[in-house]
Amino acid sequence: MKLNRLFAASVIAMALGATAYADSIPFKADLKASSEVPPKDSSGTGTLTATLDTTTHEFKYHVEFSNLTGPVVAAHFHGPAGEGVNAKPQVPVKGSPISSPVDGTATLTPDQEKDLEDGKWYFNLHTKANPGGEIRGQIQKAQ
Repeated sequence: MKLNRLFAASVIAMALGATAYADSIPFKADLKASSEVPPKDSSGTGTLTATLDTTTHEFKYHVEFSNLTGPVVAAHFHGPAGEGVNAKPQVPVKGSPISSPVDGTATLTPDQEKDLEDGKWYFNLHTKANPGGEIRGQIQKAQ
């Protein structure tokens, strides 16, 4: 009898743990000038890491960047679009000035979540010299 209760408690604990883990999806992107459309000539680089909580719909992100041609004048998450395709902004990065590192949160709609999970979002940083974007990275689920 005690063994059955212990087994049942273990199964429940594992199920709850798996559910909690499944509620958070990690994402990443490498930001580079060659990913812009059209590609840019810049030594700027950056990285993006993010998580999506599928229960609360909260999207948390962290971006680091360096070696841009000048100060960042705007930064956005764009979609839906695959690599090599431009799309409208979905989530703007707020703040002035925008400097590395950038941390933020946004609440996503179900459609935005689906596009993000399907790899149809990208992130880019805009500078005065490159108003259409200087570095960009397609956002993918992190392994």
